[in-house]
Amino acid sequence: MVDGGVDLLIPVKMLHAAKTRLLGALDGGARDPRLHSSLVIALALDTATAARDAVGVRRVHVLTADSTTAAAVRADGFSVVTDHHDAGLNAALRHGSEWLRNHVGADRVGALQADLPALTASELGAAIAAAGQDRGFCPDRQGTGTTFLLAARGEALDPRFGVGSARRHREAGAVELRGSWPTLRCDVDTAVDLGEAASLGLGPRTAELFERAERVGSRRPARRGA
Repeated sequence: MVDGGVDLLIPVKMLHAAKTRLLGALDGGARDPRLHSSLVIALALDTATAARDAVGVRRVHVLTADSTTAAAVRADGFSVVTDHHDAGLNAALRHGSEWLRNHVGADRVGALQADLPALTASELGAAIAAAGQDRGFCPDRQGTGTTFLLAARGEALDPRFGVGSARRHREAGAVELRGSWPTLRCDVDTAVDLGEAASLGLGPRTAELFERAERVGSRRPARRGA
């Protein structure tokens, strides 16, 4: 934990509603809900683990209303902020960021998408450093979405996620962080995205699921560090 660093919120939906376009990606289209839930949790844990090791991060908190997800992330040593609302991602992040300010003394808050299984601590740390003291955001690899949003110190997070969020964050005064950070930009919504993340090297939990799953006609992704 870094004194004076960023408190990061990683939001995870209820498992039955999370990453629905990935349902069936690991089982040849059989769409096993238990395997899908395991994948969602693996993505979040690989993301959180990389984030925890990034320079400039004080602490990582998973924001969720899902009890299974909460138990899994607590078992790995992560703080859980309970989302009691059902008003969408931006409302949840506003609630979470205010909770961090009021209960753990967070001075600077960021939001990181939970589906970055190839993320490396070095790239996230570089993005935090590039932001300096400014409000900033990192667009996804398509350039239209947002994978990382960082508030200025002492200021509100003001999340504007959703379709076209990169434009909305830019228009709201956030500085676009333009470094070449492929693992920070590679969020995973579809099987194609998962393949792209695999080419960068997956975190261990997501890679283990691939190794256990029978995926006809596909190659196994590289494990990070292999």
